[in-house]
Amino acid sequence: MKNSILIFLIALVFSGEILAQKNDVASNSYWTQGKAEVNVYEVSQNRYKENHPGQLVSVFVTEDFLTDKQVKNETYTSKSSTWILKNIQLKKFTTGVYDYSLFSSVFTPIDRGQFPKSLKVSASSQEWCGTIYTQFNLIFNTDYKVEHRSYFEKEGDKTTRIKRSFLEDEVFTVLRMNPALLPKGYVQFIPPANYIQMKHLPLQSFKAKASLNSYDKEDLPGGDLMEYKIEYVQLKRTIRIVFENKAPYKIIGWFETFPSAFDGKLRTTRAVLKKQKMLPYWSQNSLKDATLRKELGLN
Repeated sequence: MKNSILIFLIALVFSGEILAQKNDVASNSYWTQGKAEVNVYEVSQNRYKENHPGQLVSVFVTEDFLTDKQVKNETYTSKSSTWILKNIQLKKFTTGVYDYSLFSSVFTPIDRGQFPKSLKVSASSQEWCGTIYTQFNLIFNTDYKVEHRSYFEKEGDKTTRIKRSFLEDEVFTVLRMNPALLPKGYVQFIPPANYIQMKHLPLQSFKAKASLNSYDKEDLPGGDLMEYKIEYVQLKRTIRIVFENKAPYKIIGWFETFPSAFDGKLRTTRAVLKKQKMLPYWSQNSLKDATLRKELGLN
């Protein structure tokens, strides 16, 4: 009983420290260096009846974004613009002889008061059978317009709408702003676009339970860690994202448990941070810059 009370009090201290802070992207010079944060994760991917080794690159960078066209503001001729935190994720792994490449890009406004939801998510899944592409665009601040293009016959090409819900894809960007901004309790979540593609799910939201707690296990490096957990009962899927409890809230890793294809057995995808570096990568595109890939441990 005493141990339970102690754990509860520690969780309150951690949560209070986070809640006392506002949107740290808006006030932290970490995000205004003119560089992007490049993270490289080692992955063990649940696919079919096994886990497969792989690698994931996650890039966080701020930029100006047109709210009407929902593309990068490059010419600065429109006043319909806002500052966003962008997250690019590229995951690669193999299953036997063939390759998988999963890509997603998330565009989340930093002004959460005016723009409480991400404006856009685009994602693609490529493997030797074919390609799937999915894009969410926020319209009228009420719904997500969803364009889904699939190689598979039962899915085909679809355009639909989903009532505005919380995109799980935007958890990573919102978490980096301040974990206190993440929803808690029972929430309607739209699963990640890449997960929808791989599991061939219907384009809809699902009820899930979200919680934010201290993380006291020893399977990941670092101290003063927090965990954001989302549990989907209907999908039999749980994701736990582990991060440092102080800005800029570095994401140490995550665990995603869901039924495997073919046998339905619960297996866990694991992603663990191996390297992190701030880079102006868009200007580092010559042959000599390839040495940076070795520094990051990129395959």
